[in-house]
Amino acid sequence: MLMYKLNDGQVIPEIGFGTYKLNGRKGVQSIVAAINNGYRMLDTAYNYENEGAVGRAISESGIDRDKLVVTSKLPGRYYAYDDAIAALQESLYRAHLDYFDLYLLHWPNPKRGMYVEAWQALIDAQKFGLVKSIGVCNFLPEHLNKLKEETGILPTINQIELHPYFNQADMRKFDEDNGIVTMDWSPLGRASSVLKNPVLIELSKKYNKSVGQIILRWEHQLGTVPIPKSSSPIRQVENMNIFDFEISNTDMNKINSLTKPDGRNKDQDPAVYEEF
Repeated sequence: MLMYKLNDGQVIPEIGFGTYKLNGRKGVQSIVAAINNGYRMLDTAYNYENEGAVGRAISESGIDRDKLVVTSKLPGRYYAYDDAIAALQESLYRAHLDYFDLYLLHWPNPKRGMYVEAWQALIDAQKFGLVKSIGVCNFLPEHLNKLKEETGILPTINQIELHPYFNQADMRKFDEDNGIVTMDWSPLGRASSVLKNPVLIELSKKYNKSVGQIILRWEHQLGTVPIPKSSSPIRQVENMNIFDFEISNTDMNKINSLTKPDGRNKDQDPAVYEEF
């Protein structure tokens, strides 16, 4: 698998595995299957309440820890500096890990206005060795600019909602211009109607790939990192099998034309949305 180099020098795989709602014993089994099927980047979060399941899956997989990239995220209710450090440590204890490879602020929560303080905590946590690389989720240009102005340090990653109905062209351009890798949550549109879109179905027949594979390949060719989730081992393998074909520029434009101004699945606009 090819790798992306982050702006701090760390490298990450070009596709990852999402673990949202993979909890308990069934969750562990799904994550172990994903690791066995070749995924080397696992995405969790404090608010997913499954960091323990991810850690257990890592120990059961038999794969060396240093071969995996493990991501978690800090929830908004812990953005005060001391709370952020303690929550990060708690997440590591739950996962039985000594460090996270990527640790992200989950949402900017602009009404509270504490994301710069939380970002400083992550900067220091990186110095302490608790995390290798630090980043954010759902940050808009104004939030990223403020981080740079007040701390001088930009994130390595900006994980954002991205799928054919919301291709985030402007945000992707901003990230790219500032050396930030864009990572895609909900890359398949939360299994929404996007999978039944006639344009995508037509392309799946043309390329002899599933609609999901067409979407994930499109995201890869956009220069982003998708993190699809599936509890099905067969689908897990299918979602990774996107590196043996290429979508033409014409067909890339067809997919890009599906984007909508109001394409967010849950109307979670980072300019106003508050997550705790």
